[in-house]
Amino acid sequence: MNTLTIKLLGGVIGVATVGVCLAGEPELAEKSVKPPASASKQENIGVATGLAVGAAAGGPVGALVGAAAGAWMGDRYHRLAVARAALAADLEEVRTDRTRLSQNVVELNASLAKEQERGEQLDLTLSHTDDVETDVMFRTNDDSIPMSSMSPLLKLGALAASMPAVRVHVDGYADPRGPKDLNDALSRRRADAVAAVLASAGVPKEQLLIEGHGSEESTCGDGDLEGYAFDRKVTVRLERGGSQSVASND
Repeated sequence: MNTLTIKLLGGVIGVATVGVCLAGEPELAEKSVKPPASASKQENIGVATGLAVGAAAGGPVGALVGAAAGAWMGDRYHRLAVARAALAADLEEVRTDRTRLSQNVVELNASLAKEQERGEQLDLTLSHTDDVETDVMFRTNDDSIPMSSMSPLLKLGALAASMPAVRVHVDGYADPRGPKDLNDALSRRRADAVAAVLASAGVPKEQLLIEGHGSEESTCGDGDLEGYAFDRKVTVRLERGGSQSVASND
């Protein structure tokens, strides 16, 4: 075996030794995922180890071969370790995002369940009857809504607004005293006033069916003051389904 072969063999031995040394050092690169500005620690170890072993086995030539090969292998080990660390970080981020997404899905399902329960409760209000009805009473020749009726009207309006399939009938009435034209106009103003309160509670215009009936449905006899009091009213009725048109009494 000639001298050059022996020296090159020394370099190969140095490279093999570098591989053994670096095999136990991958965790050194995992501490940093950013490429270093200078040679990595694995590369420095490879150069030093390759240089020492190559020099011992093959002299100066072996030292150069061992150092070069050691540097290459050290850099390769470093890059692989950095890539592995970066991949582990990406995997952890994916796991975190998946956990967050699962939590969002759970919260959304809970919210939908609450809304469904609320809708079922509201619909239960009309489940045993075709409509819900209330009356707003008025003073003689007056279309101002009494304060005592405001809160019930707003609550009824909120209920109707939450149920798009419900139609809200607003029917105004007057007692039989006075001319027919005056009573017709008065009953319509009363109905419009009540409808305005319902609209302020969120009831869309297309759900409202407004009509003034005047005194045409009164059954009171002359001088029946108590009966007159019951004629001066607006009836609000929530009804499932029905026409979407807005009635009028011009």
